[in-house]
Amino acid sequence: MSDDKDPLRTDSQPPDLNREREELLRSFPRSGKLAEEIVMELDGMRKRIAELELHNARLRARLEEDDAIHQLIERIETLEAEKRELLHRNERAQAESEIFHERFAQVEGEFSNMANLFVASNQLHSSMSPRRVTRRIKEVLAQLVGAERYCMYLATPGGHELVPVASEGVGSHDLKPLPTDDSRIGEAYRTDAAVFDENADPSQGTVDDPAVVIPLSIDEKVVGAIAVFSTLSQKTCFTTIDFELFKLLGQHAAAALVSASLYVQAGQKLPGLEAFLDLSV
Repeated sequence: MSDDKDPLRTDSQPPDLNREREELLRSFPRSGKLAEEIVMELDGMRKRIAELELHNARLRARLEEDDAIHQLIERIETLEAEKRELLHRNERAQAESEIFHERFAQVEGEFSNMANLFVASNQLHSSMSPRRVTRRIKEVLAQLVGAERYCMYLATPGGHELVPVASEGVGSHDLKPLPTDDSRIGEAYRTDAAVFDENADPSQGTVDDPAVVIPLSIDEKVVGAIAVFSTLSQKTCFTTIDFELFKLLGQHAAAALVSASLYVQAGQKLPGLEAFLDLSV
């Protein structure tokens, strides 16, 4: 009877501990597999994160490269603009330099021409000897004009003939007095103007057809002429300075020659003081 009154006693079956143990043991492999799956998933996530980080780094590098390229392109465009500006300035400077050189050459040519005229004038009046004056005239013709064959004529007192008084490059048999009314040399004497053919080659002139004839005058009176029969082979045309020299010779050669002749005839004595008094009248 005492057993029926025990509160710890029950009518249900006791638990099967062996089965619970086996179920517990069977649950461990599933937990390990789950853990393994979780680890694999974590590894996959780590790889994916690494790939994303690598891709992100590449994108960042490309973005930086694109920005650098953009800056480089802007710099190139700036340099191109500066290059165009420098080329424009260089072209303008070259044009200005060419103008300067042209002007400088003109000025240099003008100075050279002035020097030639000064030398020629100074040579003509540097001596009071007729022979030396004649030699100076020849030097001007040969060295400054480039004449190879030429002759200086003076008119007779009546003005009907032109007589050769000095020559170069031609024989005496080719020279003779010329009438002033029917020759090219006489034409220059009559008209008081240079006679020449601007289209002809002066190096091909002849005694009968001179390259140029220059009238000689004293105080606006024509007293003779210089005939340049031909020039040196390399001088195929006359220039502006040549005609300036012709003009100078026409105005000074005869005067220098006549003055030297009168000085010699006067015994190389200067006129008395009375000849120079009252010059202002």
